[in-house]
Amino acid sequence: MYHFIIFADVLENFEMSKSYEEINEKIRKGKAVVLTAEEVSEMARTMAPKEILEKVDVVTTATFGAMCSSGAFLNFGHANPPIRMERIEINGVPVSGGLAAVDTFVGATDCNPQNPTYGGAHIIQELIDGKELTLEAWGKGTDCYPRKHIKTQISLKTINEAILMNPRNAYQNYNVAVNSTDRTLYTYMGTLLPRMKNASYSSAGELSPLLNDPECRTIGLGTRIFLCGTQGYVVWNGTQFNCSKPLNEYGVPMGNARTLAVMGEMREMSSEFLRGAYFEKYGVTMYVGIGVPIPLLDEDLAHRVSIRNCQIDTFIEDYGGRGELIGKVNYEQLRSGEIEFMGKKIHTAPLSSLFKARKIAAILKDWIEKGQFELTAPVRPMPTGRSLQGLKDLNL
Repeated sequence: MYHFIIFADVLENFEMSKSYEEINEKIRKGKAVVLTAEEVSEMARTMAPKEILEKVDVVTTATFGAMCSSGAFLNFGHANPPIRMERIEINGVPVSGGLAAVDTFVGATDCNPQNPTYGGAHIIQELIDGKELTLEAWGKGTDCYPRKHIKTQISLKTINEAILMNPRNAYQNYNVAVNSTDRTLYTYMGTLLPRMKNASYSSAGELSPLLNDPECRTIGLGTRIFLCGTQGYVVWNGTQFNCSKPLNEYGVPMGNARTLAVMGEMREMSSEFLRGAYFEKYGVTMYVGIGVPIPLLDEDLAHRVSIRNCQIDTFIEDYGGRGELIGKVNYEQLRSGEIEFMGKKIHTAPLSSLFKARKIAAILKDWIEKGQFELTAPVRPMPTGRSLQGLKDLNL
């Protein structure tokens, strides 16, 4: 009896854990239990993290929103005679001529000033859609690259490589934008009406990838993800990656925090999950769909993925001032369509699509359940203790 009591006590305090290989073996056998982040958040209303860990293997997360820091590497192949392309335009949009002879990087926000509503994001989408685009390039002419000008048609069928490479995607959290001035402001957070008549935000909330794994325990270099309709990879921490943001009582970073750099093969992508867009009087941007699977390795991760919109706070930023943070709000309040702040009711609207995010999470769930998508452990973790540095004030 004495030995039984000791053994029972050991079992009670034993913390269950799983490995990537154990979960992948379940995926290969079609036995993995996969839920979306919204589904597991609902489960958490009646279950403790330990119970969730016992029942669930993988949680799928997703987001679909405007991500300006995106683009594509293209290699056109050589003409005869060859040209060293030093100035390049695609459909009239100037793109980089600084990548050797016939390579370029098309930035999502590249545009022709004479046609500011069309830009790099549209070029990338049209290539994915199978369209032919006009390539025109100029070079000074050299002994090995004698040609000085070329004008031709290109498509994904004719060029050598097309690689989506996005330096900063899937922000962990983002400030809510309002405008306290007496004039309308046109920003990357959309059109902000005067005297705080509206508030815009951009996050999938409890479905968002980095809000379900806020310390990036399972997300790092080499993590396989859903990227614009195909499998892609996290290739580095995103630019402006910031670990120093304050945490709320639930351990959620508030404001603009961590980001991901991601990469994938454009030929396998779908424009359903990658769209060129134009924000009035701001410029071109690109909507990107990302889904990240989170393996439930232990109780801590089971607790993290149980987060609900009412537990996710973010700051309210006045875009009419000098970037002042003037309050905070949670995503349940934002999703209601209206918040009360400073004695007034303010209409809220998302810049990201929850409908698309839910679709991405469901597709990723289906891939995993069918054994078409296995999980990869990061080969390099994300940084810790890193803070964001800005430009110094030079008093110019």
